[in-house]
Amino acid sequence: MIVVAGEALIDLVPQGAGALAGLLPRLGGGPYNTAVALGRLGSPTAFCSRVSRDAFGEALLDGLTGAGVDVSSVQRGAEPTTLAAATIGPDGSAAYSFYVEGTADRLFSAPAALPDATQAVSFGTCSLVLEPGASAYEELMRKAAAQGVFTALDPNIRAGLIPDPDAYRARFLNWLPSVSLLKLSEEDAAWLGGTPQEWLAAGPAAVVVTRGGEGLTAFTRDGSVHSVPGEAVDVVDTIGAGDTVNAALLHGLAARDALSPVAAAELGPRGWTDLLRFAARAAAITCSRAGATARLRDTQVARGPRNPV
Repeated sequence: MIVVAGEALIDLVPQGAGALAGLLPRLGGGPYNTAVALGRLGSPTAFCSRVSRDAFGEALLDGLTGAGVDVSSVQRGAEPTTLAAATIGPDGSAAYSFYVEGTADRLFSAPAALPDATQAVSFGTCSLVLEPGASAYEELMRKAAAQGVFTALDPNIRAGLIPDPDAYRARFLNWLPSVSLLKLSEEDAAWLGGTPQEWLAAGPAAVVVTRGGEGLTAFTRDGSVHSVPGEAVDVVDTIGAGDTVNAALLHGLAARDALSPVAAAELGPRGWTDLLRFAARAAAITCSRAGATARLRDTQVARGPRNPV
């Protein structure tokens, strides 16, 4: 079982030119997208969060259950659902404005225990920024790591939500001893101001850096560097691409019985190259369609984005 802990929200995505061009609500949030992608890839997955009882919240839960994700660890609240208004650039890249005051996911509290048979827990994005929930997710991360559970972190920086960048950077470094796999974009890496080698020395078994259409690179504790190019695809938008990479990496590690820091570090050149190629294909399929993780399946990813089903 892979548990994904973090926010679920609604992306408001424009459907044409102009900031308010037919805004369409889409299910989203980095952790939510990761959970849905994992479920669609076929990994046993549970979602751990706090979700509103409003109509958006019901739709978010329906999306999880429709992907085969266990929602028994989802807390519910009367507070509204977080909204993220997206702006899509000419290259398909997305920027967001967030509406987060008093929303349900901010009031998450750490559960007493993880679901039975939990092998890994994934964290990231807004949930590790917005208090008081951020401290509860951090508590869950440290507890899981102390119990020997594989932990994955994608900081997925949203600078507009971070009032004190220096304090966040210090907090990020303080998480790393409790992180098994760190995945981040090259833009995140530049904002954080560190290097994969520095982060590896602090704790993770591996650091994976995404480079958009240029591909992915994995750095491991033994000093090895493994890179693959991106997959050619006509980009509709990049919403959920990084979240799909998270899911593909965790799904691929689970398939290789490598959801432990030791096993992940020992995958070797062939193992890491195959895993990164799988993640690149999954991300390309997501980019070829509007929104996140649409109809993603393990067999589809194995064939590659040129033959989507």
